[in-house]
Amino acid sequence: MRVVLSIGGSSINPDGKPDINFLKGIAKVLRESKNEFGIVTGGGSVARAYANAARELGAGEYDADSVAIIATKQNAHILIAALGDIAHPNVPMTFERARLAFGKHRVVVMGGTIPGITTDSDSALLAEAIGATRLVNISNVDAIYDSDPRKNPNAKKFEKLAYDQLIGLAVKSDKRTAGTHFVFDMLACKLISRSKIETHFVSCKNLKDVANAIEGKKHGGTVVKA
Repeated sequence: MRVVLSIGGSSINPDGKPDINFLKGIAKVLRESKNEFGIVTGGGSVARAYANAARELGAGEYDADSVAIIATKQNAHILIAALGDIAHPNVPMTFERARLAFGKHRVVVMGGTIPGITTDSDSALLAEAIGATRLVNISNVDAIYDSDPRKNPNAKKFEKLAYDQLIGLAVKSDKRTAGTHFVFDMLACKLISRSKIETHFVSCKNLKDVANAIEGKKHGGTVVKA
Protein backbone atom coordinates (compact mmCIF):
# COMPACT_ATOMS: atom_id res chain seq x y z
CA MET A 1 0.00 0.00 0.00
CA ARG A 2 1.15 3.52 -0.74
CA VAL A 3 0.71 6.24 1.88
CA VAL A 4 1.51 9.93 1.53
CA LEU A 5 2.98 11.89 4.42
CA SER A 6 2.78 15.67 4.54
CA ILE A 7 5.42 16.67 7.08
CA GLY A 8 5.33 20.28 8.22
CA GLY A 9 8.54 22.23 8.28
CA SER A 10 7.88 22.98 11.95
CA SER A 11 8.30 19.25 12.60
CA ILE A 12 11.65 19.04 10.81
CA ASN A 13 13.19 22.37 11.82
CA PRO A 14 11.15 23.82 14.72
CA ASP A 15 13.79 26.37 15.75
CA GLY A 16 15.38 27.06 12.41
CA LYS A 17 17.63 24.01 12.59
CA PRO A 18 16.94 20.32 11.97
CA ASP A 19 15.41 18.34 14.85
CA ILE A 20 17.67 15.28 14.81
CA ASN A 21 15.54 13.34 17.29
CA PHE A 22 12.40 13.76 15.19
CA LEU A 23 14.24 12.85 11.99
CA LYS A 24 15.64 9.68 13.56
CA GLY A 25 12.25 8.85 15.04
CA ILE A 26 10.24 9.24 11.84
CA ALA A 27 12.89 7.27 9.96
CA LYS A 28 12.44 4.41 12.44
CA VAL A 29 8.66 4.49 11.98
CA LEU A 30 8.99 4.27 8.20
CA ARG A 31 11.60 1.52 8.35
CA GLU A 32 9.29 -0.57 10.52
CA SER A 33 6.32 -0.14 8.18
CA LYS A 34 5.81 -2.36 5.15
CA ASN A 35 4.17 0.42 3.13
CA GLU A 36 5.59 2.53 0.32
CA PHE A 37 5.65 6.26 1.04
CA GLY A 38 5.42 9.45 -0.94
CA ILE A 39 6.45 12.37 1.30
CA VAL A 40 6.13 16.13 0.92
CA THR A 41 8.09 18.34 3.33
CA GLY A 42 7.13 21.88 4.29
CA GLY A 43 9.50 24.77 4.87
CA GLY A 44 8.64 25.84 8.42
CA SER A 45 10.15 28.89 10.10
CA VAL A 46 13.01 29.09 7.60
CA ALA A 47 10.55 29.39 4.69
CA ARG A 48 8.55 32.04 6.53
CA ALA A 49 11.65 34.05 7.37
CA TYR A 50 12.89 34.08 3.78
CA ALA A 51 9.44 34.78 2.32
CA ASN A 52 9.00 37.74 4.68
CA ALA A 53 12.50 39.04 3.90
CA ALA A 54 11.73 38.83 0.18
CA ARG A 55 8.57 40.90 0.69
CA GLU A 56 10.44 43.51 2.71
CA LEU A 57 12.93 43.79 -0.12
CA GLY A 58 10.14 44.47 -2.59
CA ALA A 59 9.39 41.01 -3.97
CA GLY A 60 5.87 40.04 -4.93
CA GLU A 61 4.02 36.95 -3.74
CA TYR A 62 5.28 34.79 -6.64
CA ASP A 63 8.88 35.45 -5.68
CA ALA A 64 8.15 35.07 -1.96
CA ASP A 65 6.67 31.65 -2.75
CA SER A 66 9.71 30.75 -4.85
CA VAL A 67 12.07 31.56 -1.99
CA ALA A 68 9.97 29.54 0.45
CA ILE A 69 9.99 26.51 -1.87
CA ILE A 70 13.78 26.33 -1.63
CA ALA A 71 13.47 25.79 2.14
CA THR A 72 11.06 22.88 1.58
CA LYS A 73 13.62 21.16 -0.61
CA GLN A 74 16.33 21.58 2.03
CA ASN A 75 14.03 19.78 4.45
CA ALA A 76 13.41 17.06 1.87
CA HIS A 77 17.15 16.46 1.51
CA ILE A 78 17.75 16.28 5.27
CA LEU A 79 14.89 13.77 5.62
CA ILE A 80 16.40 11.64 2.85
CA ALA A 81 19.67 11.65 4.79
CA ALA A 82 17.83 10.32 7.85
CA LEU A 83 16.03 7.61 5.84
CA GLY A 84 19.17 6.24 4.22
CA ASP A 85 18.86 3.39 1.75
CA ILE A 86 15.06 3.04 1.89
CA ALA A 87 14.65 6.48 0.24
CA HIS A 88 15.24 7.53 -3.34
CA PRO A 89 18.39 9.70 -3.18
CA ASN A 90 17.00 12.59 -5.26
CA VAL A 91 14.18 15.10 -4.69
CA PRO A 92 11.77 14.88 -7.66
CA MET A 93 10.77 18.23 -9.16
CA THR A 94 7.39 17.00 -10.46
CA PHE A 95 4.70 14.52 -9.46
CA GLU A 96 5.36 12.53 -12.63
CA ARG A 97 9.01 12.08 -11.68
CA ALA A 98 7.97 11.12 -8.15
CA ARG A 99 5.68 8.44 -9.54
CA LEU A 100 8.48 7.03 -11.68
CA ALA A 101 10.98 7.08 -8.79
CA PHE A 102 9.41 4.10 -7.01
CA GLY A 103 11.15 0.81 -7.66
CA LYS A 104 14.41 0.12 -5.90
CA HIS A 105 13.38 2.47 -3.09
CA ARG A 106 10.05 2.46 -1.25
CA VAL A 107 10.20 6.08 -0.06
CA VAL A 108 10.19 9.12 -2.35
CA VAL A 109 10.55 12.59 -0.80
CA MET A 110 9.52 15.86 -2.43
CA GLY A 111 9.55 19.49 -1.40
CA GLY A 112 7.26 22.17 -2.75
CA THR A 113 6.58 22.43 -6.49
CA ILE A 114 5.32 25.71 -7.93
CA PRO A 115 4.52 29.16 -6.49
CA GLY A 116 0.94 29.53 -5.31
CA ILE A 117 0.61 25.84 -4.42
CA THR A 118 1.21 24.98 -0.77
CA THR A 119 2.82 21.76 0.37
CA ASP A 120 -0.63 20.74 1.66
CA SER A 121 -1.90 20.75 -1.92
CA ASP A 122 1.33 19.16 -3.13
CA SER A 123 0.75 16.23 -0.77
CA ALA A 124 -2.83 15.76 -1.99
CA LEU A 125 -1.73 15.91 -5.63
CA LEU A 126 1.07 13.44 -4.92
CA ALA A 127 -1.45 11.08 -3.34
CA GLU A 128 -3.57 11.26 -6.49
CA ALA A 129 -0.52 10.79 -8.73
CA ILE A 130 0.76 7.66 -7.00
CA GLY A 131 -2.64 6.14 -6.19
CA ALA A 132 -2.44 6.57 -2.41
CA THR A 133 -5.77 6.31 -0.59
CA ARG A 134 -4.38 7.50 2.77
CA LEU A 135 -2.62 10.75 3.62
CA VAL A 136 -1.09 11.59 7.00
CA ASN A 137 -0.53 15.24 7.87
CA ILE A 138 2.20 15.62 10.52
CA SER A 139 2.62 19.00 12.19
CA ASN A 140 3.14 20.65 15.57
CA VAL A 141 -0.64 20.60 16.17
CA ASP A 142 -2.08 17.30 17.39
CA ALA A 143 -5.44 17.47 15.56
CA ILE A 144 -7.92 19.76 13.86
CA TYR A 145 -9.69 22.30 16.08
CA ASP A 146 -12.43 24.84 15.44
CA SER A 147 -9.91 27.59 16.27
CA ASP A 148 -6.19 27.84 16.98
CA PRO A 149 -5.61 25.87 20.24
CA ARG A 150 -2.40 27.84 20.84
CA LYS A 151 -4.44 31.01 21.12
CA ASN A 152 -7.76 29.68 22.40
CA PRO A 153 -7.63 27.25 25.37
CA ASN A 154 -11.31 26.44 24.77
CA ALA A 155 -10.81 25.38 21.16
CA LYS A 156 -12.89 22.32 20.23
CA LYS A 157 -10.97 19.28 19.02
CA PHE A 158 -12.45 17.09 16.30
CA GLU A 159 -11.88 13.33 16.30
CA LYS A 160 -13.64 12.84 12.95
CA LEU A 161 -14.70 15.17 10.16
CA ALA A 162 -16.39 14.85 6.80
CA TYR A 163 -14.69 16.45 3.81
CA ASP A 164 -17.23 19.29 3.62
CA GLN A 165 -16.65 20.12 7.29
CA LEU A 166 -12.89 20.35 6.73
CA ILE A 167 -13.41 22.59 3.70
CA GLY A 168 -15.56 24.89 5.84
CA LEU A 169 -12.78 25.25 8.41
CA ALA A 170 -10.17 25.85 5.71
CA VAL A 171 -12.21 28.67 4.15
CA LYS A 172 -11.88 30.64 7.39
CA SER A 173 -8.10 30.44 7.59
CA ASP A 174 -6.64 30.02 4.09
CA LYS A 175 -4.97 33.35 3.21
CA ARG A 176 -3.00 32.01 0.19
CA THR A 177 0.22 33.81 1.07
CA ALA A 178 3.66 32.25 1.46
CA GLY A 179 4.56 31.15 4.96
CA THR A 180 1.16 31.65 6.57
CA HIS A 181 -0.25 29.19 9.11
CA PHE A 182 -3.36 27.10 8.52
CA VAL A 183 -4.12 23.46 9.18
CA PHE A 184 -4.75 22.36 5.58
CA ASP A 185 -5.37 24.77 2.73
CA MET A 186 -8.66 24.91 0.85
CA LEU A 187 -7.34 23.48 -2.42
CA ALA A 188 -5.83 20.51 -0.57
CA CYS A 189 -9.17 19.92 1.17
CA LYS A 190 -11.00 19.88 -2.15
CA LEU A 191 -8.44 17.53 -3.68
CA ILE A 192 -8.73 14.92 -0.94
CA SER A 193 -12.51 15.27 -1.14
CA ARG A 194 -12.72 14.65 -4.90
CA SER A 195 -10.51 11.54 -4.66
CA LYS A 196 -11.87 10.37 -1.29
CA ILE A 197 -8.40 10.23 0.25
CA GLU A 198 -8.64 9.27 3.93
CA THR A 199 -6.62 11.93 5.73
CA HIS A 200 -5.20 11.83 9.25
CA PHE A 201 -3.93 14.81 11.25
CA VAL A 202 -1.44 13.99 14.02
CA SER A 203 1.37 15.59 16.01
CA CYS A 204 5.06 15.24 15.26
CA LYS A 205 5.56 14.91 19.01
CA ASN A 206 3.66 11.62 19.17
CA LEU A 207 5.27 9.11 16.84
CA LYS A 208 3.01 6.33 18.09
CA ASP A 209 0.05 8.31 16.75
CA VAL A 210 1.96 8.79 13.49
CA ALA A 211 2.57 5.05 13.20
CA ASN A 212 -1.09 4.27 13.95
CA ALA A 213 -2.30 6.85 11.43
CA ILE A 214 -0.08 5.33 8.74
CA GLU A 215 -1.76 1.96 9.31
CA GLY A 216 -5.27 3.46 9.58
CA LYS A 217 -5.53 2.61 13.26
CA LYS A 218 -7.06 4.69 16.05
CA HIS A 219 -4.99 7.64 17.33
CA GLY A 220 -5.38 10.86 19.27
CA GLY A 221 -5.62 13.15 16.26
CA THR A 222 -8.32 13.76 13.63
CA VAL A 223 -9.51 11.53 10.79
CA VAL A 224 -11.19 13.02 7.71
CA LYS A 225 -13.11 10.65 5.48
CA ALA A 226 -16.46 10.10 3.79
